[in-house]
Amino acid sequence: MTALTPMSFVQTDIDQIAGHAGRVAVTVDATGKMNPSARRINKLTKGALERLVQSTKFTDLKPGDVLSMGYPTGMAAEAVDVVQLANNADVHDLRKAGANLAKQRGEADLLVLTGGLRKSAELCFGLAMRDYSFEDNKSKGKPRKGSVTVMASTPDEVKAAAEPLLAIADGAFMTRDLTNEPANVLTTTEFADRLAAMKSIGLEVEVLDDAKLEKLGMRTLLSVGQGSASPSYVVVMKWNGGKKGTAPLALVGKGVVFDTGGISLKPGAGMEDMTMDMGGAGVVSGVMRSLALRKAKANVVGLVGIVENMPSGTATRPGDVIKTMKGDTVEVINTDAEGRLVLCDVMWYAQEQFKPAAMIDLATLTGAIVVGLGHENAGVFSNNDTLCNAFLKAAGAEKEGAWRMPMGAGYDKLLESRIADMKNIGGRNGGAVTAAQFLGRFVKDETPWIHLDIAGVASVKEETALAPKGATGWGVASLNRLISDHYEGE
Repeated sequence: MTALTPMSFVQTDIDQIAGHAGRVAVTVDATGKMNPSARRINKLTKGALERLVQSTKFTDLKPGDVLSMGYPTGMAAEAVDVVQLANNADVHDLRKAGANLAKQRGEADLLVLTGGLRKSAELCFGLAMRDYSFEDNKSKGKPRKGSVTVMASTPDEVKAAAEPLLAIADGAFMTRDLTNEPANVLTTTEFADRLAAMKSIGLEVEVLDDAKLEKLGMRTLLSVGQGSASPSYVVVMKWNGGKKGTAPLALVGKGVVFDTGGISLKPGAGMEDMTMDMGGAGVVSGVMRSLALRKAKANVVGLVGIVENMPSGTATRPGDVIKTMKGDTVEVINTDAEGRLVLCDVMWYAQEQFKPAAMIDLATLTGAIVVGLGHENAGVFSNNDTLCNAFLKAAGAEKEGAWRMPMGAGYDKLLESRIADMKNIGGRNGGAVTAAQFLGRFVKDETPWIHLDIAGVASVKEETALAPKGATGWGVASLNRLISDHYEGE
């Protein structure tokens, strides 16, 4: 797994600043007013910092932007990275500053002078989140990342504030690694093994194999994987950090490690991107990791259905009728609408087994949501306004795009089947909505539920504010915030 950059927190020391051979980062207010750390740098550089911040190059910067001063006189550093940032900067400017420092530093050791910044931990979070690269499958291996040293007048306080945020970054890294990994490496068995390994950080993990799934009646999930030589699994991860007996929040993820479309074969162009079709399961896995690392005071269960959708002589055919674990029957019109067949059984099992206080499923489910919302927002579908609004507020606070989509009985007509209880698709019109309507049939009346269609945000072609191009880790921070705000301490 990609490791977070080593980050230490120490007392401000002028001699260490002067002798640091890597890069040094310092913050200066837009007005040019210098904090104590900036004044130290200015003295070491014989006034060069003051001259820089009085120039238009600096005054034209926006909050969180960085301007570098190479090989400054009077210091051993290769560069001083000057960040335009006020002491009362908001969370997102702080995170932006950290992300910009991560991009600027390359492989160099970085010394960050917080200068008394309030919420310095948020800058550390932005730095950690952006300091990611996926190099596992390159023959030269990963380049060595330099360390990060954070200097502060109260380093223990900054460290205590940063550690829960770094746990979120660690979970997001896991999500990114899983989503970026090619399917010949992240096989269904390898995926299950990586999740089982999280027992070492305190999660309870149970792996349900083909035989157990058959016994449970998860026939729709098994029908997706039956064309593959790889076995299918459901992995259950439990974090019991809350009050004993309190109903858990259930997180359910689609884990299709590769999606050819099955017999309804996808076009060849772009099929290589279908290694990310396990993105929903990746997010669930990352959230569970974060909760365990930060010792969250909440009860949460994460369940992921792990399959591979392949065409073969044993694959499910269009026109087949499959009975779900719930007992309803589904006419499979298109084997490329497989994610909902995986989720419906796992969702039903989650409710039967754990009687959750609420349930949230995540899936790279439809191309239709990408057409509707692009790569800026995940589609949010829900049967409960209170839960939905709480999630949207959490996502807004984390600046992870999310947009509520409609649901309604009128869409159900599109799922009517002549020979079964329902079809697995409702046609092109409203495709993301009918997918949600399908899943809604497997939600019990008393269960508050959200469906997150993350097809447009799980992996992107351009870098985002806190991630390089590729897997984003979208959702780990938002779900963590939702849990922190509404499920901890209950």
